[in-house]
Amino acid sequence: MGLWSAYGVNGFGDFDYFVFQSGSPFEPAGFPYTARSATGFGGVLLIEGMDPFSQETGTPLAYDLSCPVERSQNIRVAIDPSTFEAVCPVCDSHYNVTTGAGAPTAGPALTGKYKYGLRRYYSHHTVLGGYIITDTQ
Repeated sequence: MGLWSAYGVNGFGDFDYFVFQSGSPFEPAGFPYTARSATGFGGVLLIEGMDPFSQETGTPLAYDLSCPVERSQNIRVAIDPSTFEAVCPVCDSHYNVTTGAGAPTAGPALTGKYKYGLRRYYSHHTVLGGYIITDTQ
C-alpha cells in the first residue's frame, strides 16, 4: 500500500490517520505521498497496541478508516482518546483497535444482523526504520 514513517506512533494508544484520496484533504499534511501511495478504502488508521495474534506489544497496528457498517469512503472512524477505541460518528459502532484486531465492541457492528470488524492491514518494519502497510502478511 505505501511506505510510511511512524508519525506520532510512539507508545500505547498513540495514533495517526493517513488519507490520500482525491476530493479529501491529505492527512497528515506534509506526508511524502507518491503516485504509488494508497490508503485503503477510507484511509488508514495507524495505532500502537498489542498484536492480538502474536501477543507482541509496542506494535504498530493498521486498519481501514471507513466504517464497515456505513460502507462509505467519507464516513471514517475516529479514536476516542479515553478508551482508545475507534468510533463511527454516524452509527456509533465502537471497535477495539489496540488489542482486539478491530473487532466490534458496541453499536450496530456488534448487535446488528451481521457482525462487522474494521478491515485490518499488516505493518512490516523496513530497514530504514519506517513501515510498509499491506493487506497481506
